Amino acid sequence: MHFDLAIIGTGSGNSLVTPDFDGKHVAVIEKGLFGGTCLNVGCIPTKMFVYAAEVAESIRGASKYGIDAHLDRVRWRDIRDRVFGRIDPIEAGGRDYRVNGPGTTAYLGTARFTGPRALVVDVDAREEEVTADQIVIATGSTPVVPQAIRDSGVRFYTNEDVMRIDELPRRMTIVGGGYIAAEFAHVFGALGVEITIVTRGPQMLRAQDETVARAFSELAAQQWDVRFGTTVAGASQEGEVILLTLSDGVQLETDLLLVAAGREPLVPEGVSLASVELTQDGRVEVDEFGRTTADGVWSLGDVSSAYQLKHVANHEARVVAHNLTHPEALEEFDHRFVPAAVFTHPQVASVGLTEQQARDVGHDLTVKVQKYGDTAYGWAMEDTTSFVKLIADRRTGDLLGAHLMGPQASSLIQPIVQAMSFGQSAVGLARGQYWIHPAMAEVVENALLGLEFD
Repeated sequence: MHFDLAIIGTGSGNSLVTPDFDGKHVAVIEKGLFGGTCLNVGCIPTKMFVYAAEVAESIRGASKYGIDAHLDRVRWRDIRDRVFGRIDPIEAGGRDYRVNGPGTTAYLGTARFTGPRALVVDVDAREEEVTADQIVIATGSTPVVPQAIRDSGVRFYTNEDVMRIDELPRRMTIVGGGYIAAEFAHVFGALGVEITIVTRGPQMLRAQDETVARAFSELAAQQWDVRFGTTVAGASQEGEVILLTLSDGVQLETDLLLVAAGREPLVPEGVSLASVELTQDGRVEVDEFGRTTADGVWSLGDVSSAYQLKHVANHEARVVAHNLTHPEALEEFDHRFVPAAVFTHPQVASVGLTEQQARDVGHDLTVKVQKYGDTAYGWAMEDTTSFVKLIADRRTGDLLGAHLMGPQASSLIQPIVQAMSFGQSAVGLARGQYWIHPAMAEVVENALLGLEFD
């Protein structure tokens, strides 16, 4: 069949079916769960688990506020079923709407390119040929699994299935030191699982500003058994127990192995037949408008973006949706100030340049690290480890980066994101508005006021 538009992937790609395509023929192709990574195995379910973990941590830490409390029991299946009792109906509803609703033809299978704007979709052991005037690749990403673990034959989990386990294990080993590893360590550790982390780097969250990465790694080592500078060299299954051999020769036993070593672009097969080129790191190459190197083929989200973030994929989908039907007035992606957060313990958020990146490009810097504990709300929380780090240009007054570690970091950073996006100076942000006293946001205000300018 021939279509006006064919979309491969139903994460952010699902939002491309706008009113501009009313009366046109649109194919939607999905091999897995409708809604993509974020809805089903990523940001939304994980944050629902994180919230339960935060409740557990609050109970354990209540005594320092003069409240005697104890955690009686963790009802894992109730926690899990609360999450997927909300999410699974949304996935099913999205699938039903595309399969049976108006305006789209759904292909439930795996697509591969066979030529320019030509696809074959494997559906129920048969092949369906699809061509289209325009095609959008929105296939997302897939977990990276180290070869030593893949070849070992042991049962391992990733973010795509670990949240649906029936029982909590006594011990869990997590391979990886990035945001996925940090978030799951928080979730399962807070719910009572003994956590060991095996990470090849000298620190966790290495992509963060050095101040954050160092501070978080120190706190992580206090919460969990973190094996820095190591990898899994081999693994074997002995009954219900997994025996891991690490690169330093140490052997350790675990009851569940979670691989959280990052995600890589899930590129459809045959893209070269369609003249779609890839970047050196394996992503689909796109320009500032979302166009690939092939005429009429577009891409967005994790499969092509340098940012594996849902809010970036949503932004790119809005841009591509416009550009598909307005070739005379193309819009560009805006990747200037992309914020990100890690919902671990403590929470981490960042936007803009790290201090080292800012120095490398030649800025004359002013830097301020403001502790939560030096503000009134920080006193109320008895906080001793959280901080806001701001980086600005000493001459221009422009904010260059913000890096937060502590409660509600993902929300506290938003005024900084807004100021950077709209060109507001650090002084203008600090003095151009009221800051509620003694709210937690005062830590951002004080950090701004601590910057020194010429």
